[in-house]
Amino acid sequence: MASEHVVKSFEEELKRLHSLISRMGGIAESQLADAIRAVIERDSELAAEVVEGDPKVDELEREVDDLALKVLALRQPMAVDLRSILSALKIAAELERIADYATNVAKRSIALNQIPPVRPVHAIPRMGQVVKEMIKDVLDAYVTSDVDKAVRVWNRDEELDEMYSSLFRELLTYMMEDARNITAATHLLFIAKNIERIGDHATNIAETIYFQVKAVPLREARPKGDASSFTIVKPVAGAAK
Repeated sequence: MASEHVVKSFEEELKRLHSLISRMGGIAESQLADAIRAVIERDSELAAEVVEGDPKVDELEREVDDLALKVLALRQPMAVDLRSILSALKIAAELERIADYATNVAKRSIALNQIPPVRPVHAIPRMGQVVKEMIKDVLDAYVTSDVDKAVRVWNRDEELDEMYSSLFRELLTYMMEDARNITAATHLLFIAKNIERIGDHATNIAETIYFQVKAVPLREARPKGDASSFTIVKPVAGAAK
């Protein structure tokens, strides 16, 4: 009977750990959606709500850490159970960073709302849609241990990188055409970079899911489409000073 009780308690602890990750993911997903909507709709009140909500994810991450360490110390899990606990620790850290980047987007949107709207903001909703789909799909993959879905998320990172590189070039050109655009374009660059980084963290979660299920790392080279580091934009003749 004692052995059965230990097994049941262990299973309940694992379920609680997975539940905490799901809650973290739900909040991070909501924070991201609201931050992007705040940019699109120029809604500073919504952005402020995103900023205020960030500590919720931090608190959940601490709960995951405490529970995972307790289980590791008391249960000494092996094989798939050990991978499950280690994966929860890693995924919690990734979700915390996703929420942080969503908060950064919200903060930038508040600053952006203080100045007139600029043309390149149209690219943000497209990037936002892709990254929201990545987060949703990777969280679904975690709940269902769906490796194929996780790999599809992993492959979408290149699409998001290419969108960021395209916007990066557009914003550089926009700034060079008229120096008065620099402030708004700089805020947009930071917003776009934060969204691109969220995609990277979703990709990290996908890799963790793959390892959790398969017990081997995803060894393929990660697809990358971010060429912003190598972008050169020629000065525009007669650009406003």
